[in-house]
Amino acid sequence: MNIKRLRKVEWWIPLCALILSGIGLVALFSASYDSGLDELKKQTMWIVASVVMMIIVMLIDYKILIKISPVLYGISIISLIAVLFTEAINGAKSWFVIADGAFSFQPAEFSKVSVILFLSYVISLIQRKGRDQINRIPKLLLVVLILAVPLGLIIIEPDYGTAAAYIMAFVLMIFVAGLDKKYIISALIIIVVAVPLVYQFVLPEHAKTRIETFLNPEADPRGAGYNVLQSKLAIGAGQITGMGILKGNQTQLGYLYPKTTDFIFSVIGEEMGFIVAGGVILLNVIIITKSIQVAKGIKDEAGAYLATGISGIFLFHALENIGMTMGLLPITGVPLLFVSYGGSSMLTSFIFVGILLNISSQRKNGMFNK
Repeated sequence: MNIKRLRKVEWWIPLCALILSGIGLVALFSASYDSGLDELKKQTMWIVASVVMMIIVMLIDYKILIKISPVLYGISIISLIAVLFTEAINGAKSWFVIADGAFSFQPAEFSKVSVILFLSYVISLIQRKGRDQINRIPKLLLVVLILAVPLGLIIIEPDYGTAAAYIMAFVLMIFVAGLDKKYIISALIIIVVAVPLVYQFVLPEHAKTRIETFLNPEADPRGAGYNVLQSKLAIGAGQITGMGILKGNQTQLGYLYPKTTDFIFSVIGEEMGFIVAGGVILLNVIIITKSIQVAKGIKDEAGAYLATGISGIFLFHALENIGMTMGLLPITGVPLLFVSYGGSSMLTSFIFVGILLNISSQRKNGMFNK
């Protein structure tokens, strides 16, 4: 990558990601202090490995990644099938565990990369004869099928939060691709009709409990509503400047669970206060808006769809994780990217950043700015 292209790179994205990772390490220090800082040490190693991977991916032309995406997609499907034959952890078969738990990874996280790459490839291929080709029913069904296969496997695990992230990315990509309004209206009607039916006859009891808890957590304050109520107490207790590192009542007394992953934002809110918590939200907003700008600034349609899909992943994780800790959205177990503990999530997030950096380095006249 030459100097001229480096000047076009959207450096705000990795800068914000690294700041978020730093805040996450501070929060993990506090949240894992009583357990020997094990998770902090692992997270530090994952961040270093992820930054190295980001640089490697940044130097690889994203068009090469898109060309090999059918192979990557196939590998992802195989891994998503294979993980279903592993032993369940916390009720879900989502992890490959290696060396007696010393190392584990989540194929659904890594599959985000291959699925978005392959969708970008197929949509751009369909539109070679015109943007309206995406609205031809057989071709639209093909795109839906590409999403449906990994989505179905992830739901079987079950991992509804990650599945929802895939859907968010897909919706944004297909909308940007020029999906006809009639399909959008039809989809909305189907959703309105299907939601109560799915809730009544499809969702397992634990999923229904999460929704009911979201609607009325006070109904079971010591049971299903316990986690979200403790989270809201923690965030509220932090006020403007926070209670101080290692001084948060909910965090240090064990009322937040799991405090290193799902509720890491609650730890930040309680011990670092509104200023830092608001900063975390602002940093996520910058990453998302800059990602959208990358999509708007690239002339190549596949690159634009790829950046749009990545924006969708970032948007969903920020909205869902922060929203659920405040009681604004149901609890789904979705991590806060760059902040929550988790190697698979961290590595995947920085791979996405690397792809965005490569796309932004090739900006000329964006496909949306013609």
